[in-house]
Amino acid sequence: MATERFLPIMPGWVPAPRLVVIGTGLCEIAGALALFVPRLRRLAGIMLALYAVCVFPANIKQAFEGIAVPPIPDTWWYHGPRLALQPVMVWWALYAVHAIDWPFTARRAGDTGILR
Repeated sequence: MATERFLPIMPGWVPAPRLVVIGTGLCEIAGALALFVPRLRRLAGIMLALYAVCVFPANIKQAFEGIAVPPIPDTWWYHGPRLALQPVMVWWALYAVHAIDWPFTARRAGDTGILR
């Protein structure tokens, strides 16, 4: 089962790691499907950005501890760009659904520029 392959990369502080792996997998699938539904697209983008933030600790553990999860390559040629670009993916998901417009739109007085 795919769940078993991801358990080794779960940080020790995560409660119920098996349920978290299953839950994040379901969230990823639901988010991807919701992108096809126009009225759910904004929520899906926000939730996929949150998903990327939530899985970041597992990605860090996998990279720094050299944990193999086939077919994911266990090399810094993969992990380095992945870790560096994960914040960009969070921004991109939020930008794509117009949850943020930073840095491309000038701020108006009183506008924080985040999650409107």
